[in-house]
Amino acid sequence: MFASDRLALPDEILLSVEKPERYIGGEVNSVIKDKTAVDIRFAFCFPDVYEIGMSHIGIQILYGLFNSYPDVWCERVYSPWTDLDQILRDKKIPLFTLESQEPVRNFDFLGFTLQYEMCYTNVLQVLDLSGIPLYARDRKDADPLVIGGGPCTYNPEPVADFFDLFYIGEGETQYRALFDLYISCKKSGLSRDEILAAMARQIPGIYVPSLYDVTYREDGTIEEMRPNVPEVPEAVTREVVRDLSDVYYPSAPLVPFIKVTQDRVALEIMRGCIRGCRFCQAGQLYKPLREKDLEACKKSALEMLRSTGHEEISLCSLSSSDYSQLPVLLDYLIDTAGREHVNVSLPSLRIDAFSLDVMSKVQDVKKSSLTFAPEAGSQRLRDIINKGLTEEDILHGAEQAFLGGWHKVKLYFMLGLPFETAEDIEGIGDIANKIAAVYFDTVPKEARGGQSVEITASTSFFVPKPFTPFQWAAMHTKEDFLDRAQMTKQGIMAQLNQKRIRYSWHNADESVMEGIFARGDRRLSGVIHKAYRDGCMYDAWSEQFHFDRWMKAFEACGLNPAFYYLRERPEDEVFPWDFIDIGVTKQFLLREWREARAGRKSSNCRISCLGCGAARFGTGICPGADKSQPNGTERTAV
Repeated sequence: MFASDRLALPDEILLSVEKPERYIGGEVNSVIKDKTAVDIRFAFCFPDVYEIGMSHIGIQILYGLFNSYPDVWCERVYSPWTDLDQILRDKKIPLFTLESQEPVRNFDFLGFTLQYEMCYTNVLQVLDLSGIPLYARDRKDADPLVIGGGPCTYNPEPVADFFDLFYIGEGETQYRALFDLYISCKKSGLSRDEILAAMARQIPGIYVPSLYDVTYREDGTIEEMRPNVPEVPEAVTREVVRDLSDVYYPSAPLVPFIKVTQDRVALEIMRGCIRGCRFCQAGQLYKPLREKDLEACKKSALEMLRSTGHEEISLCSLSSSDYSQLPVLLDYLIDTAGREHVNVSLPSLRIDAFSLDVMSKVQDVKKSSLTFAPEAGSQRLRDIINKGLTEEDILHGAEQAFLGGWHKVKLYFMLGLPFETAEDIEGIGDIANKIAAVYFDTVPKEARGGQSVEITASTSFFVPKPFTPFQWAAMHTKEDFLDRAQMTKQGIMAQLNQKRIRYSWHNADESVMEGIFARGDRRLSGVIHKAYRDGCMYDAWSEQFHFDRWMKAFEACGLNPAFYYLRERPEDEVFPWDFIDIGVTKQFLLREWREARAGRKSSNCRISCLGCGAARFGTGICPGADKSQPNGTERTAV
C-alpha cells in the first residue's frame, strides 16, 4: 500500500466515499515507471466505475502492450462515482490516474474505450473533471490528444466533436506506429493540428473528425462526407490482427483490490464468429473468425494463473463452442488447473450436446444455471434473424441439461425485432413452458432431491446497430416496447407451468436512447453536451438515468429523436458510418436484409462462404487465408 501523502486524495476524502479502493491504485501487476524516462504518457479511461472497467479484457491487453514499450507509460483512469464526482468539483481537485495519482490533463494522450452508447456523458464527465475542454476545437497544444477506440467507434459521429481522433479496429496493430509518429512530430515542433493531420495521412485506421466535413439534405439525411484537407483518405479501413497466436497478450493482468464484475483470468481463444446472426454487430465487426493456437492458449493460461492468483479462468470468445481445439484445451485446463483448485468457466456456448458435455466437465451442477439464447419465440422469427437454432435444438438441449443434473435455466429473448408479430411474442411463453414440461418428463420425482425446475426468461428490446443487416430497420416507441413486454408477461402467466417461470425485461427508455446514439450523426453532440450540463451521467445505470432530461435536451437543440430511431432507412441512404470500411461490404449486409425480409436463412462461414468481403484480410477461416501476411491494412490517400 502506498503512503497517504502519495495519493491524490487525503484520507478524510477517501474515508467519506463509497469503495475508496477504486481510487488508490497499487494493484498487483500495475505498472510504475519513471515519468522522466518515457516519451509518452497515456491515460487510459474506461468511462464507467472501476468494477466495470477492471473487468474489460481490451484494457488489460492494451495496458500491458503499451507498458511493454520502454518509452511509454500507460496509466488508468475510471469515472469517479457520483459521491467523489461532487467532491472533486467542490474542492476543485483535478481528476487523476491511479498509477502516478497525477492530473490527467498533464498526459500526452487521454484514451477512451467506448463499449456502450450510454457511456457518452461519462466521457464528458472525465474531460470536465480533468480540466480538458469538452470540444476538440477548443483544445490547445498543451492539452492531451483525446483518442477513442472500441465498438462504438464504428459509428463515432455522435461524439466526434469531443474527440481529436479515433482508432478504428483492433488496437494491437498500429499503436506503436502512432506513438513513433507522435514522438517525431513533437521533436519537430509541429502543432496539434499538424500532428493530427500527419496521423490521419500516415497511420492506417486513424480517423480525425475535424478533417472531414458533412453536408445534409433537406430531409435531414446525409448528402456526403468528404475530407477537407489533401491526402486524407475518404474511407478509413478497420485494423485487423492477422495472427492471433503471435500478437501480444498479457501474461500478468491487473488484479483488483475489490470484487469486480468479472473477477477471474480471461483467456481469449478466438476472435470473430461464423454464425451470422442478423442483429449481432460483433459478429460482423470482428470477421473473419481467427483462432488462437492451442499451445499459445495453454501458455497464456498458465502464465496468467501464476501471476494473478485467481481461482477461476474464463475462456472468452463470441461463441466458445466453435473453437476447434476446445475439447483438447479443456482437458488440459481441467487437469492442470484442477490441481491448483482453479475453476474453468465457459460463457458463450451454444445449445447442443457437445456444449452440454463440455459444461458438465467444468461446472458444479449444484451451483450453476444454464443460459440459452433463443432470441425469438417462433421458428419463423429465428429464421428471419438467422439464429440457426430450432425449437428441437432448444428442447433437446434442455433435456440433456436436466439429465445432466441442472435444474435452473436462463432464457434470453429480444422484443421488437424486425417483422415480429403477436404470435412470435406469444411463443416466448410457449417455449418457456415447454422447457419446464421437459424437466417434469425427464427427471423422475424421486430423483429431484426436493428441487424443481427454475426458468428465468428475460427480454431486451431490439436496437439496430451499424454494420448489421438490420441497420436499415426501424425501432419501436418505448410505449410499444412496454406493450410487447406486457404481452410476453401475459403469455407466460397463461402457461400451465407459469409458477416455475420468472420474467424480467430491460428498461425501454434506455433502449430508445441507445438506438438513437447507435445510428446517430454529428448533430447529436449538442444534445449530449446539453444533457450532461443538465445533470445526465451514468446513463447505463437505471437509477441514474433521466429520460426526461434527454428529451428536453433534444427539444433545446431543435432535433427530433424520432428521426434517428423510429423510421426504416431507405436502401440507398448514406449512413453516418459509411466512411468506415470494416471489410464486410454494405452490399452483403443489404443482401442479408433482403433475405431477412423474405424469411430466408443463410449458412454459417464454416459451411460455405457468403462473400461478405472479409476474405480480403487474408486470414482466419476465410478462403485463401494466409497468416504470413503482416498485421494491418494498406492505406491509400485521396
